[in-house]
Amino acid sequence: MSSKERPTLGGTRIKTRKRNIAAPLDPAAFADAVVQIYLDNAGDLELIAKCIESSDLNFSRYGDTFFEVVFTGGRTQPGTTKPDEGERHPYSVLESEATRDVILPSVIYIQKILRRRPFLIKNLENVMRRFLQSLELFEENERKKLAIFTALAFSQKLSGLPPETVFQPMLKDNLVGKGLVLSFITDFFKEYLIDNSLDDLISILKRGKVEDNLLEFFPSTKRSDESFSEHFTKEGLVALVEYNEKKIFEVKLKEMKSALTTQITEETDMSEVIETVKQRVKDAKLPDVEVVRILWDVIMDAVQWSGKNQQQNANAALRQVKTWAELLNTFCTNGKLELELIYKVQMQCYEDAKLMKLFPEIVRSLYDQDVLAEVTILHWFRRGTNPKGRQTFVKALEPFVNWLEEAEEEE
Repeated sequence: MSSKERPTLGGTRIKTRKRNIAAPLDPAAFADAVVQIYLDNAGDLELIAKCIESSDLNFSRYGDTFFEVVFTGGRTQPGTTKPDEGERHPYSVLESEATRDVILPSVIYIQKILRRRPFLIKNLENVMRRFLQSLELFEENERKKLAIFTALAFSQKLSGLPPETVFQPMLKDNLVGKGLVLSFITDFFKEYLIDNSLDDLISILKRGKVEDNLLEFFPSTKRSDESFSEHFTKEGLVALVEYNEKKIFEVKLKEMKSALTTQITEETDMSEVIETVKQRVKDAKLPDVEVVRILWDVIMDAVQWSGKNQQQNANAALRQVKTWAELLNTFCTNGKLELELIYKVQMQCYEDAKLMKLFPEIVRSLYDQDVLAEVTILHWFRRGTNPKGRQTFVKALEPFVNWLEEAEEEE
């Protein structure tokens, strides 16, 4: 080949990189097409569902837009709930009456759509989250409709609406501060409890990670247990109020147990422990019976048990009783509370094998330390009502009771 000749590429194919050319997004045309389906079928949701099922619209691409049409009647402006340009229909969730009978068909309709197109679940979640984060942009009546829809969606176990999607987005300071969240959640609770139990509601709240933080639905100026009880009692949700009061009570019991266990384990001065109990009882408004139960639990929980050595365990338990008898005596102020203490000792000795044989010795020690009166012991012996291990314990205590009766006769 001479220097003037140019090389050729005969028989050689040059590979060029193919580019994916994406079709331009056109949510407006999609929204108009869905709106037209609603209009053509005059809002009949069964017919609309059938038309959507057979349509070739690109739901995978415009899922969020679809649910905007379902809820608001048309497309909304990006990042808001305001209507965008384009066709609209009057059969949306927010255009319906704020009653369960009217809104329930929309929930069932969405359920049908999701069964046919499960990939839309994420889109429903996206749209609901956006709406709930923007509650202030809706009218009061529209917020009520959203609350009813959400409650019915949970009642019908609608796919694509996990509890955290509902509860977490609302907990924005501005929404809570304006009272919008409390109003929404109240409507939600009332609607949901029509068809479901309180246990079902608590289960949803747990999954939504708000069960322990119900006061966060209240504005900061009203964030108190008293406000909670007052508000929901007024709204007729007495069962929820009772549940919350029980939960508060259990938390305070746990806190008191923890504080006393630490003090007793560290052998804190008796007067300081007694003062701690009095303060906790006052703050938590604990009933006297519950205080006696707690004291026995924390005293015995602090015992240093020594494996399988029965004698050492017996000595440790009796030593603990003697050490903290003054604490028990301070709060066992009448026969009813003394009897409750015996029942508590009875239950622990019944349930704990290493204490089974110690029942008479513990009762005797409590008597010697002036915690239990003779009349209380005799009442338990003759007419005690707790059947757990009673026969065994009565027989074991009989020699001591005989001694008490003989001493009584001599006097």
